[in-house]
Amino acid sequence: MSDIKIRLLRADEIECRISMINEKGLSLLLFKDARVDQKILDETFTPFGWKRSHQMIDGNLYCTVEIWDHEKGQWVGKQDVGTMSYSEKEKGQASDSFKRACFNWGLGRELYTAPFIWIPAEVANIQKKEKDREQKYYTSDRFRVQAISYDEERAIDFLVVVNAKGQAVYSMDKRKDAMLAKKKAAAAGNMPGNGLGYLSQEQQDTLKRELERTGVTLDTVLARYHLQSPEQIDGETYRKAMKSLKNSKSREAA
Repeated sequence: MSDIKIRLLRADEIECRISMINEKGLSLLLFKDARVDQKILDETFTPFGWKRSHQMIDGNLYCTVEIWDHEKGQWVGKQDVGTMSYSEKEKGQASDSFKRACFNWGLGRELYTAPFIWIPAEVANIQKKEKDREQKYYTSDRFRVQAISYDEERAIDFLVVVNAKGQAVYSMDKRKDAMLAKKKAAAAGNMPGNGLGYLSQEQQDTLKRELERTGVTLDTVLARYHLQSPEQIDGETYRKAMKSLKNSKSREAA
């Protein structure tokens, strides 16, 4: 089971929830629901390769998600507790404990790397009302994740959030920021310009060695992945290219 890797969440599997709102804007949290967890568990372990159970401990509802380990021939479980819901208390705790147990297995854990998402009032329809002599703010706007990507550490490095009209209200691109930082550092003489986009120095050296070993040119790699320049090589392209190169014969043996 150690070689099984749970896939990362797609944009359409992530929901946006308002965390805080005031006259200046609102903040969003990214989350997944239990249906997404069930779907990924089915995909990864088959519908017969996992199971869930619940139990009360000291008045709190816990969920255990178990996965069948073919190598050991036994079920392996991970458990977590749910938080109380203001409506449908038992159902809310059951769903929350299940989602938390799935986080322990790695499902959606990448959401913990989400940035602080702030939507300014200029691009959100925020309204005010008075309740119990207090001013309350609310919005009828709905938001969704339009695009998302992750780095090699399974952390979010690119994110675009749009409103119901499809207008982008938040964007973050660590890949672009990293590339600009490299260019600035290279221009300042702090590090040599390498022209290989988002790759670390170690990745660049490894790729160059494989290209020299196989005799494959960098232009061939760019053409294969429909890139216009070396600066467009990102982590995903690097992994694909390295996998292909490692399966290729050395130039001397060809």
